[in-house]
Amino acid sequence: MKFVTFEKKDGTNRAGWLLDQEHVVDMHEASGGMLPSNLLDFLENSMANLEKVSSFSFTKEQKGVYPLREFRLKAPLPYPRSFRDFYAFEQHVKQARENRGLGMIPEWYENPVFYFSNHLAIKGPGDAIVKPKECNWLDYELEIACIIGKEGRNISAEQADEHIFGYCILNDWSARDLQRKEMKVGLGPAKGKDFSTSIGPWIVTKDEFEPLKAGKGFDLTMKATVNGCLLSEGNMKDLFYSFGEMIERASAGVTLYPGEMIGSGTVGSGCILELGEQVHRWLKPGDRVKLEIDHLGVLQNEIIAEER
Repeated sequence: MKFVTFEKKDGTNRAGWLLDQEHVVDMHEASGGMLPSNLLDFLENSMANLEKVSSFSFTKEQKGVYPLREFRLKAPLPYPRSFRDFYAFEQHVKQARENRGLGMIPEWYENPVFYFSNHLAIKGPGDAIVKPKECNWLDYELEIACIIGKEGRNISAEQADEHIFGYCILNDWSARDLQRKEMKVGLGPAKGKDFSTSIGPWIVTKDEFEPLKAGKGFDLTMKATVNGCLLSEGNMKDLFYSFGEMIERASAGVTLYPGEMIGSGTVGSGCILELGEQVHRWLKPGDRVKLEIDHLGVLQNEIIAEER
Protein backbone atom coordinates (compact mmCIF):
# COMPACT_ATOMS: atom_id res chain seq x y z
CA MET A 1 0.00 0.00 0.00
CA LYS A 2 1.05 3.57 -0.70
CA PHE A 3 0.10 5.95 2.14
CA VAL A 4 -0.15 9.66 1.37
CA THR A 5 -1.01 13.00 2.90
CA PHE A 6 -2.82 15.45 0.65
CA GLU A 7 -4.36 18.91 0.66
CA LYS A 8 -8.06 19.08 -0.15
CA LYS A 9 -9.78 21.90 -2.02
CA ASP A 10 -10.89 23.53 1.26
CA GLY A 11 -7.27 23.73 2.42
CA THR A 12 -7.46 20.92 4.98
CA ASN A 13 -4.89 18.15 5.03
CA ARG A 14 -5.98 14.53 5.14
CA ALA A 15 -4.23 11.19 4.95
CA GLY A 16 -5.04 7.92 3.24
CA TRP A 17 -3.70 5.69 0.53
CA LEU A 18 -3.77 5.28 -3.22
CA LEU A 19 -6.62 3.06 -4.35
CA ASP A 20 -5.06 2.89 -7.81
CA GLN A 21 -2.93 5.20 -9.94
CA GLU A 22 -5.75 7.71 -10.32
CA HIS A 23 -7.70 7.62 -7.04
CA VAL A 24 -6.95 8.36 -3.41
CA VAL A 25 -8.82 7.27 -0.28
CA ASP A 26 -9.46 9.82 2.47
CA MET A 27 -9.22 7.18 5.20
CA HIS A 28 -11.08 9.16 7.87
CA GLU A 29 -14.03 10.01 5.63
CA ALA A 30 -14.21 6.69 3.81
CA SER A 31 -14.12 4.69 7.06
CA GLY A 32 -16.85 6.77 8.67
CA GLY A 33 -14.41 8.07 11.27
CA MET A 34 -13.06 4.65 12.26
CA LEU A 35 -9.60 5.64 10.98
CA PRO A 36 -7.79 8.87 11.93
CA SER A 37 -7.41 11.87 9.66
CA ASN A 38 -3.61 11.98 9.76
CA LEU A 39 -0.84 9.43 9.35
CA LEU A 40 0.91 10.10 12.65
CA ASP A 41 -2.21 9.08 14.57
CA PHE A 42 -2.59 6.07 12.26
CA LEU A 43 0.95 4.95 13.09
CA GLU A 44 0.26 5.14 16.83
CA ASN A 45 -1.71 1.92 16.43
CA SER A 46 -0.55 0.85 12.99
CA MET A 47 -1.10 -2.91 13.28
CA ALA A 48 -4.71 -2.58 14.42
CA ASN A 49 -5.38 0.17 11.89
CA LEU A 50 -3.96 -1.90 9.04
CA GLU A 51 -6.32 -4.71 10.05
CA LYS A 52 -9.22 -2.25 9.86
CA VAL A 53 -8.07 -1.18 6.40
CA SER A 54 -8.01 -4.79 5.21
CA SER A 55 -11.58 -5.28 6.49
CA PHE A 56 -12.92 -2.54 4.21
CA SER A 57 -13.69 -2.96 0.53
CA PHE A 58 -13.25 0.38 -1.20
CA THR A 59 -14.31 1.34 -4.71
CA LYS A 60 -13.72 4.56 -6.59
CA GLU A 61 -17.45 5.35 -6.57
CA GLN A 62 -17.91 5.49 -2.80
CA LYS A 63 -17.78 8.38 -0.37
CA GLY A 64 -14.28 9.41 0.63
CA VAL A 65 -12.62 8.22 -2.59
CA TYR A 66 -11.49 10.99 -4.93
CA PRO A 67 -9.59 11.47 -8.19
CA LEU A 68 -5.97 12.02 -7.26
CA ARG A 69 -5.71 14.92 -9.73
CA GLU A 70 -7.99 17.01 -7.49
CA PHE A 71 -5.45 17.14 -4.67
CA ARG A 72 -1.89 18.22 -4.05
CA LEU A 73 0.30 15.63 -2.41
CA LYS A 74 2.13 16.80 0.70
CA ALA A 75 4.96 15.13 2.57
CA PRO A 76 3.42 11.76 3.51
CA LEU A 77 4.47 12.24 7.15
CA PRO A 78 4.60 16.04 7.55
CA TYR A 79 5.72 16.02 11.18
CA PRO A 80 7.63 12.86 12.10
CA ARG A 81 8.32 12.47 15.81
CA SER A 82 12.05 12.59 15.14
CA PHE A 83 14.52 12.21 12.30
CA ARG A 84 17.78 10.27 12.68
CA ASP A 85 19.96 10.13 9.59
CA PHE A 86 22.57 7.38 9.33
CA TYR A 87 25.75 7.03 7.26
CA ALA A 88 25.26 3.48 5.98
CA PHE A 89 26.62 3.32 2.41
CA GLU A 90 30.36 2.62 2.42
CA GLN A 91 31.02 3.95 -1.10
CA HIS A 92 29.61 7.36 -0.22
CA VAL A 93 31.63 7.62 2.99
CA LYS A 94 34.88 6.58 1.30
CA GLN A 95 34.53 8.80 -1.76
CA ALA A 96 33.31 11.88 0.09
CA ARG A 97 36.26 11.63 2.49
CA GLU A 98 38.72 10.93 -0.31
CA ASN A 99 37.58 14.08 -2.09
CA ARG A 100 38.58 16.01 1.04
CA GLY A 101 41.96 14.31 1.25
CA LEU A 102 40.91 12.09 4.15
CA GLY A 103 41.19 8.35 4.68
CA MET A 104 38.50 6.01 5.93
CA ILE A 105 37.72 6.02 9.67
CA PRO A 106 38.22 2.56 11.27
CA GLU A 107 35.51 3.35 13.83
CA TRP A 108 32.93 3.60 11.01
CA TYR A 109 33.08 -0.19 10.70
CA GLU A 110 32.35 -0.74 14.41
CA ASN A 111 28.81 0.66 14.60
CA PRO A 112 26.38 2.53 12.36
CA VAL A 113 26.41 6.22 13.28
CA PHE A 114 23.73 8.89 12.90
CA TYR A 115 22.87 12.49 13.70
CA PHE A 116 19.55 14.12 14.55
CA SER A 117 18.14 16.55 12.00
CA ASN A 118 15.19 18.96 12.05
CA HIS A 119 11.99 16.90 12.02
CA LEU A 120 9.92 20.10 11.77
CA ALA A 121 11.43 21.21 8.44
CA ILE A 122 9.94 18.45 6.28
CA LYS A 123 8.96 19.21 2.68
CA GLY A 124 6.97 17.12 0.22
CA PRO A 125 6.81 16.48 -3.53
CA GLY A 126 6.72 19.69 -5.54
CA ASP A 127 7.52 21.91 -2.56
CA ALA A 128 10.08 24.65 -3.10
CA ILE A 129 13.38 24.30 -1.26
CA VAL A 130 14.65 27.66 -0.01
CA LYS A 131 18.41 28.04 -0.34
CA PRO A 132 19.75 29.56 2.89
CA LYS A 133 21.03 33.09 2.28
CA GLU A 134 24.50 32.34 3.64
CA CYS A 135 24.87 29.06 1.70
CA ASN A 136 26.89 28.91 -1.53
CA TRP A 137 27.43 25.13 -1.65
CA LEU A 138 23.91 23.70 -1.74
CA ASP A 139 23.69 19.94 -2.31
CA TYR A 140 21.08 17.19 -2.63
CA GLU A 141 21.42 13.72 -1.06
CA LEU A 142 19.78 10.60 -2.52
CA GLU A 143 18.52 8.43 0.36
CA ILE A 144 15.83 6.04 1.57
CA ALA A 145 13.98 6.45 4.86
CA CYS A 146 12.10 3.94 6.96
CA ILE A 147 9.17 4.90 9.17
CA ILE A 148 8.78 3.30 12.60
CA GLY A 149 5.35 1.77 13.13
CA LYS A 150 5.76 -0.04 16.46
CA GLU A 151 7.22 1.06 19.79
CA GLY A 152 10.33 -0.73 20.99
CA ARG A 153 13.49 -0.48 23.06
CA ASN A 154 16.76 -2.42 22.71
CA ILE A 155 15.46 -3.90 19.45
CA SER A 156 17.71 -6.51 17.88
CA ALA A 157 18.55 -6.29 14.19
CA GLU A 158 16.72 -9.60 13.67
CA GLN A 159 13.51 -8.24 15.25
CA ALA A 160 13.69 -4.78 13.70
CA ASP A 161 11.46 -5.57 10.71
CA GLU A 162 8.52 -5.92 13.13
CA HIS A 163 8.95 -2.24 13.98
CA ILE A 164 9.13 -0.89 10.42
CA PHE A 165 5.92 0.43 8.88
CA GLY A 166 7.26 1.32 5.45
CA TYR A 167 9.77 3.17 3.30
CA CYS A 168 9.95 6.38 1.28
CA ILE A 169 12.38 8.50 -0.73
CA LEU A 170 14.37 11.02 1.29
CA ASN A 171 16.39 14.04 0.13
CA ASP A 172 18.67 15.29 2.90
CA TRP A 173 19.42 18.78 1.58
CA SER A 174 22.81 20.03 2.70
CA ALA A 175 24.50 23.43 2.95
CA ARG A 176 28.01 22.04 2.52
CA ASP A 177 29.91 25.25 3.28
CA LEU A 178 28.02 25.70 6.56
CA GLN A 179 28.42 22.03 7.36
CA ARG A 180 32.16 22.13 6.66
CA LYS A 181 32.76 24.95 9.13
CA GLU A 182 30.69 23.52 11.96
CA MET A 183 32.19 20.03 11.58
CA LYS A 184 35.64 21.53 12.15
CA VAL A 185 34.48 22.44 15.64
CA GLY A 186 33.68 18.78 16.26
CA LEU A 187 29.94 19.20 16.65
CA GLY A 188 27.26 18.68 14.05
CA PRO A 189 26.05 18.60 11.38
CA ALA A 190 23.46 21.16 12.47
CA LYS A 191 22.92 24.41 10.53
CA GLY A 192 24.22 22.69 7.44
CA LYS A 193 21.20 20.39 7.55
CA ASP A 194 18.31 21.87 9.50
CA PHE A 195 16.75 24.13 6.86
CA SER A 196 14.96 21.40 4.86
CA THR A 197 14.48 17.68 4.26
CA SER A 198 12.06 16.42 1.64
CA ILE A 199 10.29 13.05 1.60
CA GLY A 200 7.65 11.39 -0.53
CA PRO A 201 5.68 11.14 -2.66
CA TRP A 202 4.27 8.33 -0.47
CA ILE A 203 5.22 5.74 2.13
CA VAL A 204 5.13 2.20 0.77
CA THR A 205 4.35 -0.50 3.34
CA LYS A 206 7.17 -2.96 4.01
CA ASP A 207 5.31 -6.02 2.70
CA GLU A 208 5.72 -4.67 -0.84
CA PHE A 209 9.48 -5.25 -0.69
CA GLU A 210 9.70 -8.87 0.47
CA PRO A 211 10.32 -10.27 -3.05
CA LEU A 212 13.11 -7.72 -3.60
CA LYS A 213 15.42 -8.65 -0.73
CA ALA A 214 19.08 -8.47 -1.74
CA GLY A 215 22.26 -7.91 0.22
CA LYS A 216 21.45 -5.93 3.35
CA GLY A 217 18.58 -4.14 1.69
CA PHE A 218 16.42 -4.48 -1.39
CA ASP A 219 17.19 -4.51 -5.10
CA LEU A 220 16.02 -0.94 -5.73
CA THR A 221 17.71 1.26 -8.30
CA MET A 222 18.20 4.81 -7.03
CA LYS A 223 18.69 7.79 -9.38
CA ALA A 224 19.05 11.55 -9.12
CA THR A 225 18.84 14.12 -11.89
CA VAL A 226 19.39 17.88 -11.85
CA ASN A 227 17.58 19.79 -14.59
CA GLY A 228 17.06 16.51 -16.44
CA CYS A 229 20.73 15.49 -16.33
CA LEU A 230 21.42 12.13 -14.66
CA LEU A 231 24.07 12.61 -11.98
CA SER A 232 23.60 9.80 -9.46
CA GLU A 233 22.79 6.12 -9.80
CA GLY A 234 23.07 3.43 -7.13
CA ASN A 235 21.18 0.59 -5.50
CA MET A 236 19.80 0.10 -2.01
CA LYS A 237 21.17 -3.45 -1.88
CA ASP A 238 24.65 -1.93 -1.47
CA LEU A 239 23.93 -0.86 2.12
CA PHE A 240 26.84 -1.74 4.41
CA TYR A 241 24.52 -1.52 7.42
CA SER A 242 20.95 -2.80 7.14
CA PHE A 243 17.98 -0.88 8.47
CA GLY A 244 17.78 -3.62 11.09
CA GLU A 245 21.30 -2.75 12.26
CA MET A 246 20.46 0.95 12.21
CA ILE A 247 17.36 0.37 14.33
CA GLU A 248 19.32 -1.81 16.74
CA ARG A 249 21.80 1.03 17.22
CA ALA A 250 19.15 3.75 17.47
CA SER A 251 17.09 1.82 20.04
CA ALA A 252 20.01 0.80 22.28
CA GLY A 253 18.96 2.13 25.69
CA VAL A 254 16.32 4.31 23.99
CA THR A 255 12.65 3.78 23.17
CA LEU A 256 11.66 4.27 19.54
CA TYR A 257 8.07 5.39 18.97
CA PRO A 258 5.69 5.11 16.02
CA GLY A 259 6.17 7.99 13.63
CA GLU A 260 9.93 8.33 14.03
CA MET A 261 11.92 8.46 10.79
CA ILE A 262 15.31 6.88 10.06
CA GLY A 263 17.39 7.77 7.00
CA SER A 264 19.88 5.50 5.28
CA GLY A 265 22.44 8.13 4.47
CA THR A 266 23.51 8.85 0.90
CA VAL A 267 23.87 6.05 -1.64
CA GLY A 268 27.17 5.86 -3.54
CA SER A 269 27.43 8.74 -6.06
CA GLY A 270 24.31 10.27 -4.51
CA CYS A 271 25.42 13.88 -4.00
CA ILE A 272 27.58 16.63 -5.50
CA LEU A 273 30.01 16.48 -2.57
CA GLU A 274 30.89 12.95 -3.62
CA LEU A 275 30.79 13.53 -7.38
CA GLY A 276 32.89 16.67 -7.26
CA GLU A 277 32.33 20.12 -8.75
CA GLN A 278 34.01 19.00 -11.97
CA VAL A 279 30.93 16.82 -12.55
CA HIS A 280 28.35 19.41 -11.46
CA ARG A 281 28.37 22.79 -9.77
CA TRP A 282 26.60 23.37 -6.47
CA LEU A 283 22.84 23.90 -6.71
CA LYS A 284 21.33 27.33 -7.24
CA PRO A 285 17.82 28.84 -7.47
CA GLY A 286 15.93 27.55 -10.48
CA ASP A 287 17.48 24.08 -10.36
CA ARG A 288 15.06 21.15 -10.38
CA VAL A 289 16.22 18.06 -8.50
CA LYS A 290 14.46 14.76 -9.10
CA LEU A 291 15.05 11.61 -7.05
CA GLU A 292 13.66 8.34 -8.35
CA ILE A 293 13.74 4.95 -6.62
CA ASP A 294 12.19 1.72 -7.92
CA HIS A 295 8.78 1.03 -6.30
CA LEU A 296 9.01 4.23 -4.24
CA GLY A 297 8.20 6.73 -6.98
CA VAL A 298 9.60 10.14 -7.86
CA LEU A 299 10.36 13.06 -5.56
CA GLN A 300 11.00 16.37 -7.29
CA ASN A 301 11.71 19.81 -5.84
CA GLU A 302 12.86 23.17 -7.19
CA ILE A 303 15.40 25.43 -5.50
CA ILE A 304 14.35 29.03 -4.82
CA ALA A 305 16.14 31.98 -3.28
CA GLU A 306 15.33 33.15 0.21
CA GLU A 307 13.51 36.47 0.30
CA ARG A 308 15.72 39.22 1.65
